[in-house]
Amino acid sequence: MDVETFEKSRLYQLDKSAFSFWSGLYSEVEGTVILLCGGIPFLWSVSGEISEYAGFGPEYEISQSLVFLLLATLFSAVTGLPWSLYNTFVIEEKHGFNQQTLGFFFKDAIKKFIVTQCILLPVTALLLYIIKIGGDYFFIYAWLFTLVVSLVLVTIYADYIAPLFDKFIPLPEGELKQQIEAMAKNIDFPLTKVYVVEGSKRSSHSNAYFYGFFKNKRIVLFDTLLEDYSALNKERPEDAGSESQVAGENGEGTETPAKAKSKKQGCKNEEVLAVLGHELGHWKLGHTIKNIVISQMNSFLCFFLFAVLIGRKELFTAFGFYNTQPTLIGLLIIFQFIFSPYNEVLSFCLTVLSRRFEFQADAFAKDLGKAQDLYSALIKLNKDNLGFPVSDWLFSMWHYSHPPLLERLQALKDSKQD
Repeated sequence: MDVETFEKSRLYQLDKSAFSFWSGLYSEVEGTVILLCGGIPFLWSVSGEISEYAGFGPEYEISQSLVFLLLATLFSAVTGLPWSLYNTFVIEEKHGFNQQTLGFFFKDAIKKFIVTQCILLPVTALLLYIIKIGGDYFFIYAWLFTLVVSLVLVTIYADYIAPLFDKFIPLPEGELKQQIEAMAKNIDFPLTKVYVVEGSKRSSHSNAYFYGFFKNKRIVLFDTLLEDYSALNKERPEDAGSESQVAGENGEGTETPAKAKSKKQGCKNEEVLAVLGHELGHWKLGHTIKNIVISQMNSFLCFFLFAVLIGRKELFTAFGFYNTQPTLIGLLIIFQFIFSPYNEVLSFCLTVLSRRFEFQADAFAKDLGKAQDLYSALIKLNKDNLGFPVSDWLFSMWHYSHPPLLERLQALKDSKQD
């Protein structure tokens, strides 16, 4: 990294860390105030009044639960809005990543809220109904229901939900597509389609992923990952003078329409293939299936413990529910509060496992002969995203699901030397 890029990434990391600290502190204070002031039973009471006004009495607990859930998510969206605005239009804008207008931001936020409610409310209603009628073994039926829902959502997300927010276009015929298809065939990956998503209208950060089950796998590449397709490269004025280029590099040229940078965004075809080699390594090595199995084992355990604890009246009394024991409130208390220490430990274990998977996927790309290209791609993507390469080992061990850049480069460097 040149000195200028290093300094820009350092300042970006400082801004993100400060934002994470203050937003996290606010979240803790808000949650504590809600608990101490009886916010949860108050909102449940308000939900009952609204439900009763609509013609549903206290016996319609599911209806009241849905009103409660709607109000709770609305409150969360409203209180989180200033933080989201600051992150997008101050921090991301300051460092040259934000591509959204204010109108686009609010339109996107409203659309996300509506889509979330369209999925969340029916699923919650069915889950509560299953718990109500499931008898002694309701936790098995509830777990099976959430398993089916999660698999369905994973299947339909990229085809029906994601296109509501971003434009997906098939990767044009050409050398890159042919090379991707050849690599997929070489490792028996059942690729059916390759898409490019216009992520550049939202942010200049880059990404790639695959999805699908069985013989219907698809690859999605962000246009910001592809040097030849990135709209940010196409927007760069070819006749821009050196003065405007320097301003763009220093982060002071953000008022220019193109937000020009001196270097092209994204990776070359060989580097894109190396990144995909890493992603497909997760599939070939069974990481995706392992994560699903671990997730479902944890889900089953949580529903089982919920079945054990749901009958304890003292749990509801502790949170201000003296006369009623609503199922949704039981889910909230047990899953969000009672399980919180367990969730922290589990999260750390999954972080350790994720880092191990990342090293294995890098090694898989190396076995495909992509070590050199992945090495350069990781450096280029780190620069494009202003990733700070220096990490405290304790902090990164707890927080980072991916190994620090220097550790990954060292592993690849050793591989290349071998």
